Amino acid sequence: MSLMDAPAYDASSDRRNRNIILTVGVIILVFIVLFFVGRIAGHGYLFTDLPAEHRVSNFFNALEARDYAKAYGIYNNDPHWQQHPQKYSDYPLARFTDDWTAHSPINAPITSHHVDVSSPDGSGFFGTGIIVAVRVNGNHKVFMYVNRADGTMTWPAPHILVY
Repeated sequence: MSLMDAPAYDASSDRRNRNIILTVGVIILVFIVLFFVGRIAGHGYLFTDLPAEHRVSNFFNALEARDYAKAYGIYNNDPHWQQHPQKYSDYPLARFTDDWTAHSPINAPITSHHVDVSSPDGSGFFGTGIIVAVRVNGNHKVFMYVNRADGTMTWPAPHILVY
């Protein structure tokens, strides 16, 4: 093919290619920004800790409502725990209720809460679990650990977040 046989300039093809390149660039830029903004905001890379934060918030909502059976189900990630209570004989509902009333981390009834921040914990980039910092009754910090593998919670968390 010689220069004289070159195809005619196609402006629509050139515009389409430019738009594709710009779109891919914008998508990559948004991904990079979300990747770091989520971590800086305290919700994990790409905001991956938000589901765990939501679970912890639901847990404290149940405690505020004094619905300890529901809170126990959220804590063990088993909403139907009452159908097989023998599975939880090591930590029964009575002990759980006592732990979150008479021996609660704040030594007072839980009346309000706010999920502050979260951070991955454990091995791997996203961690094997998530530590969620919750401010209870306005000024008490409680750190809950949410296991990524099975969704169960643990208190106290193995580490304390500094924020």
